[in-house]
Amino acid sequence: MNTYDTERVADGLRMQFSRPLVAIAAAALAAGIVFGGTIYLNRSPELAMPVDGTSAWLPHLVLFALAAVVGTVILRRRGVEATILLLLAPLGTTAARRLGNTLRAIPRHPSVLLRVLLAVPAMVVLVYCPFRIGVQVLAGLDPNFTVNAWGGPTYLGAMACHYLDAALLIAAAAYLLNKLLLPATRTGTHR
Repeated sequence: MNTYDTERVADGLRMQFSRPLVAIAAAALAAGIVFGGTIYLNRSPELAMPVDGTSAWLPHLVLFALAAVVGTVILRRRGVEATILLLLAPLGTTAARRLGNTLRAIPRHPSVLLRVLLAVPAMVVLVYCPFRIGVQVLAGLDPNFTVNAWGGPTYLGAMACHYLDAALLIAAAAYLLNKLLLPATRTGTHR
């Protein structure tokens, strides 16, 4: 991707972000960083002993390989620009319009309430993952926080595994929401 393409993608992204959705994600991330800082400040001076089998490196290597294959397929089919937009879709204006249309359709089509109820866990995941990512930033500096963590005992290993988990959970939640929310049309019609 050349400089022109990079700038074009960046301009397109700025126009397509939903301020409320970005604010929610940023607030969750900031809250996670604060919470992680609290965990770090209250760390124990005694080092915990590692427990065999808690690092979960093998399952994460398999998940990484699968994610790399799927990512490569998406990248080849859609191209760089579309792939970047796809990754950021949960923060986009289209996602915000779809959520708004779905919520506004409930009085006209009460069955849409079931869609919303089914979508709540996915929305919780989209808020929780930035929070959990934020927690890892500072709490992970405590050796006791990472010694028996997935990817532990190191800070970078724990971050890699937790961030991979977050990326996969966000992708699954976004896929589910894509199936549940009504289209982003202006009318908010029930499909």
